[in-house]
Amino acid sequence: MRRPLNQPALETLTFLDPAVQECPYPAYDLIREEAPAFYDRLAGFWVITRYEDVRAVVMDPARFSSAGTVELVRQRVDPGRAAAARAIYEAEGWVPAPTLSLLDDPRHREVRKIFEHALRAGRIRELDPYIETIAHQLVDEFAPRGTCDAVRDYAVPLPLMAICSQVGVPMDDVWTIKRWTDAWMRRFSLMQTPDEEAASVRQEIEFQHYFADIVADLRKAPNGSLLSDLVNMRLSDGAALGYAEIASHLLSDIFVGGSETTTNAIAEGVLLLCRNEDQYRRLSGDLDRRLRGFIEETLRLETPVQTLYRITTEAVEIGGVAIPAGEMISLRFGAANRDARHFACPADLDLDRRNSGSHLAFGAGIHHCIGAPLARREMFWAFDVLLRRCRNIRMASGHDAPAHQPGAMLRALKELPIAFDPA
Repeated sequence: MRRPLNQPALETLTFLDPAVQECPYPAYDLIREEAPAFYDRLAGFWVITRYEDVRAVVMDPARFSSAGTVELVRQRVDPGRAAAARAIYEAEGWVPAPTLSLLDDPRHREVRKIFEHALRAGRIRELDPYIETIAHQLVDEFAPRGTCDAVRDYAVPLPLMAICSQVGVPMDDVWTIKRWTDAWMRRFSLMQTPDEEAASVRQEIEFQHYFADIVADLRKAPNGSLLSDLVNMRLSDGAALGYAEIASHLLSDIFVGGSETTTNAIAEGVLLLCRNEDQYRRLSGDLDRRLRGFIEETLRLETPVQTLYRITTEAVEIGGVAIPAGEMISLRFGAANRDARHFACPADLDLDRRNSGSHLAFGAGIHHCIGAPLARREMFWAFDVLLRRCRNIRMASGHDAPAHQPGAMLRALKELPIAFDPA
């Protein structure tokens, strides 16, 4: 079979290649068919791309451990740099503790209960009108111009302001928080130079020091906020989370997990509309009925978290390949969500797709994203307000090929200049 011209060669493929990260879908199509358990020699992990295989792994935490996997990836790619980063944390701040996605049961179950209380359904319902208000305020700023950067002007501040309001961060500090989450993402992209990585580590340490006094005050005087719940909820043995754990959960699980991923989904959704005029017209013509389907298709087609990792605890077989114990597994959610075995015409934006909600953008099993309900509400109001107040949304002239941030884990547009007709 002749390989399409834009499809990479299996022998030289690596997911540490910035070109593959920019558009991973030809690579996914190749290995999904030819090597469903593909060993990335440069990265040192196995890449799993078929829907049923990815879902089977996430539903089997006994054989596929989440414990510390991101740091293990970093140590395998460059152990010297991993040690250098740890030394900076030890000297100037706190060594990051495993976050929710990097824990196994029973510790995972205990910590997750704290988050389930902090992100309970009642709190999200209370936040809903505030998210709508933020969306309108942001559109108020750029609507008269008829142009904006959909990333910086809309997709970034909307979920970040919502999270900051729940954590108690002053709105004047929103862009400072954004600088720190950017540092986290760049470090975990595995694409930095040693000097760039050291700078990112120090910015994360700034984040740690920013919240140290806030956390100390909340221990003395709880105020009912999301952060207060996280600080003061107790584990089964009566112990509270230590500060290194709280700071790590705040940065990774709350701010990155609760804002950056939603930012990326909102931005990619706007881009999908610009590139799919027929579906855009159908959505705009029946927004009340079709918006939720569009949200699920956006999450499926442009999965914000392209991969998470697992470690095999015993010898396993995936895709007909024997994988020993102790091996790193890269679960490619972005590939699974475009598997034709599960989704018909998987590369198409289909507002009538009946099974789009079965996507794995939020994972599955015990590690299913705890912030998924909040993310969906933020996406709902982001698109509802934007599409009602801005008509004929299109790419701004000269910006037809927006680029993504380099990174092995997250899919994030750098910018998205658009033009539109104010409603």
